[in-house]
Amino acid sequence: MQALRENRRAVFWSIMISLSIIMEGYDTILIGNFFAYPEFAKKFGQDYGGTTGWQVSASWQTGLNMASTVGGIFGGLMNGYFASKFGYRWVLIVSMGFLNGFIFVVFFAPNAAALVGGQILCGLCWGVFATLSPAYASEVCPTNLRGYMTTYVNLCWAIGQLLASGVLRGCLPIVGEMAYKIPFAVQWIWPVPLMIIAYLAPESPWYLVRTDRLDEAKKSIMRLSGDKTDEQVDAQLAMMVHTTRLEAEVTKGASYLDCFRGVDRRRSEICMLAFMGQILSGSSFAYTPTYFFTTAGMETYNAFNLSLGAKGMAFLGTVCSWWLITYFGRRTIYVTGMAILTVILFIIGILDVSAGSRGLWPSGGLCVFWLFTYSLTIGPLAYSIISETSSVRLRPLSVVLARTAYQITNIVSQVLYSYMQNPTAWNFKGKSGFFWGGTAFLIFVWAYFRLPEIKGRTYEELDILFANKTPARKFAESHVDAYAQSGSAEEHTHAQEK
Repeated sequence: MQALRENRRAVFWSIMISLSIIMEGYDTILIGNFFAYPEFAKKFGQDYGGTTGWQVSASWQTGLNMASTVGGIFGGLMNGYFASKFGYRWVLIVSMGFLNGFIFVVFFAPNAAALVGGQILCGLCWGVFATLSPAYASEVCPTNLRGYMTTYVNLCWAIGQLLASGVLRGCLPIVGEMAYKIPFAVQWIWPVPLMIIAYLAPESPWYLVRTDRLDEAKKSIMRLSGDKTDEQVDAQLAMMVHTTRLEAEVTKGASYLDCFRGVDRRRSEICMLAFMGQILSGSSFAYTPTYFFTTAGMETYNAFNLSLGAKGMAFLGTVCSWWLITYFGRRTIYVTGMAILTVILFIIGILDVSAGSRGLWPSGGLCVFWLFTYSLTIGPLAYSIISETSSVRLRPLSVVLARTAYQITNIVSQVLYSYMQNPTAWNFKGKSGFFWGGTAFLIFVWAYFRLPEIKGRTYEELDILFANKTPARKFAESHVDAYAQSGSAEEHTHAQEK
């Protein structure tokens, strides 16, 4: 609490900038839920007759699901370049301006092809928000608050998705195109207020130091701290300048190939697979289960009511994760969470085979419990694992690799999900639980044998443990004297890289 009081201004601006994640969370789940919307299916699908009725084809579902993901990949890459050149504030302001225009494309889309194009364009902006807000929060907040702000980013996601579920449920009775256009139009509420917030917010002092604007960096530190004396501000600025120069020297000449050499190969594996585990845990199937419910025979209103409750549980799970991360280790939470998710998915598959439509409501309850467990464990934890496991020298490259692996896995997952659930394609219904339960089980086995316990370890201690090839299950009990062993560990690391 003391750290919160002393850095209340930095926390305030981190919270304000991270509001863009609420908007992204709202936007990104609309399309997946619209597949269960009768009016959306009539506009962008076709009538297959019989009990199948109006459906968006599996191929168009794939395109619509993948569009924003593809845009998000390029948006994240663009943000990496533009944020380092122009700063966080102006990149956010310009991205919001573009998004305001791109929403017109999806709102007035006359066909599925135009909607795919609009989703790609919007995805560019969402990719910027997804990478910019956490980076801003990590730079303006002190180290002892960064973990909480990272979890707050996940909370913003949950808030946005809860709002979207409420809007979707409220618009469900509307007849005609406005049933799905109103949820699109709600997106116009966000950009202008967020542009004003970004304009008023202080720029990251780290960015200003990196661009050699030291006077502006000092003013930014004073705005973010408030109560610090001139001597304290000068000392913090000197530390930033020194750290920036050291990082420039350390990262000079670093390449993506270095992430797969020596001890960094293992660290890159952990970063990539821990992030991919969010998808392979079955999130495409169970995270937004509305379409699964309706194709399995549940009434549309009941499906959206259940989805709204599920998003409420996601919010609760994310809040509870703050307590869990404080008292339990990263490995313990990740392995236990993945084990529970695996069991839930297999039970959903068994219910579909054994009970058919009679098992639909129990399956719905299990999806709600899955979402709560995911939001409590795997969801917020992956970000901490990535930032803490990667080496200081290769951290920016490791984060990009992990994000790219996540996005590629997500694209494949979206393709499979569209065909698995669509009644005009494979029509697996709840049997998809067997497939996603299998992928979740593979990640559980990997995590049990390969994911180390990194909670409470300094970067120097982690360097030594990885250099000594300490088994993942022995990380927690291994004693490390960073001062006595740092030299030998560094020599060992360089020898392996050679």
